Amino acid sequence: MRTDIHPVSRPVVFRDRAADVAFLTRSTARSDKTVEWEDGAVYPVVDVEISSASHPFYTGTSRVLDTAGRVERFERRYGRAAAHRS
Repeated sequence: MRTDIHPVSRPVVFRDRAADVAFLTRSTARSDKTVEWEDGAVYPVVDVEISSASHPFYTGTSRVLDTAGRVERFERRYGRAAAHRS
């Protein structure tokens, strides 16, 4: 088996600026910026644009499309009989 081919995994803080949330995990991501964590140790920090704390799917703020309005518009445009033919 070949040695020294895998990247080094180390503790890294990922910080979501939009939600003001940070979490510590292991990663191979590199960063020149550092932050002092809750345990007093200094870790590299990677700023991310979106995480599970701010993503609409995970936060429950995703939009629901109005399909009823689309069906009614189709029926008005093409007639109700066109919708039932197939």
